[in-house]
Amino acid sequence: MHFFEKVSLATNMKKLFFLHVALLFSFALSAQGLLSGSVTDAESKQPLPGASVFAQNTTVGTVSKPDGTYSLQLGKGGYELVISFTGYEAQRVNVEGNADRTLDIALKKEDKSLTEVVIQSNNEVADGWEKYGSFFLDHFIGRTANAKDTKLENPTALKFFYYKRTDKLKVFASEPLRITNNALGYTLQYALDSFVHYYKSGLNSYRGNCLFLPLEGDAAQQATWAKARQKTYAGSRLHFIRAYYDSTLKEEGFTVDLLSETSNTKFDRLTNPYDSAYYFSDDSTGNVELWFPRTVSISYVKARPEPSYLEQMNLPKNVPNQMSYVDLRDAILVKPNGFFTEQRSWVSQGYWSWKNLADLLPYDYNPDR
Repeated sequence: MHFFEKVSLATNMKKLFFLHVALLFSFALSAQGLLSGSVTDAESKQPLPGASVFAQNTTVGTVSKPDGTYSLQLGKGGYELVISFTGYEAQRVNVEGNADRTLDIALKKEDKSLTEVVIQSNNEVADGWEKYGSFFLDHFIGRTANAKDTKLENPTALKFFYYKRTDKLKVFASEPLRITNNALGYTLQYALDSFVHYYKSGLNSYRGNCLFLPLEGDAAQQATWAKARQKTYAGSRLHFIRAYYDSTLKEEGFTVDLLSETSNTKFDRLTNPYDSAYYFSDDSTGNVELWFPRTVSISYVKARPEPSYLEQMNLPKNVPNQMSYVDLRDAILVKPNGFFTEQRSWVSQGYWSWKNLADLLPYDYNPDR
């Protein structure tokens, strides 16, 4: 099973996984490829009308028609397609948006035993929202400027479980979470598989898949959101990966430093980050492979960190650049839109790990629009 991940070894370790999403929509973008097919019951072969089909972490989604068929317009790049239907196991398939393609999906009925175990657990905290709600929001939506203007619309969907023996908190959701981001102009449909906080280590992880639904607004509001999205994009992980893919790191304001082989604290500037030891471009596929043998420090020199980040991390107010640290467990394969596989290979600390859902932009976001 493939996981969409954003991981941190600081106070925000993040992993994303999707189980089920409802209330989807169809959104057309500049088309590079038409993906179409059908969704059926794996056993009976009957069509499943109303099955949700969407590209993970994008604004692109639809539901299957009465005959089980669907179609999606995908822009150039890579995507993780998520197909789900109530009572069935969701499927995830990596697809390309470079050409027309047919993809038929047969879903299997889900095993309800795991759900029943959760429901019957005696570790549920009766007043979980009152006790852990604020903590959950801080580590799930975030504590950034954008997070202050982002709201969880259905908190009653959350169930909180505390496990004394292992000293950890788990949070599940009985339905997709509806999150309104008034800062960036999106409603997020987020199906939370689980959120876990480990008190002994201070680490957090959460799994889920997200569909972005653009908010409606007048011209002035749309202009405000466009400006906020551009500001959020600048220096983000998505921005960095796209710049690396396009070989425009310097022009876009990024520097990359590699941890020294002889020191655990000294970093040396990569004067050529496109050296074949770290970067390989495959002209035949259009993919780029990235690999760092040791931790890298990535700085965005065109903007200072948010004051709230410096305050929350007890850092000096005169820190000049946004700085993040990245470890790659294995090489990653990068697509033109910034999507990469395997997502679980990426481990980040620092500024990027401070960013959560309130600062997430979809893979089909284009700052030039």
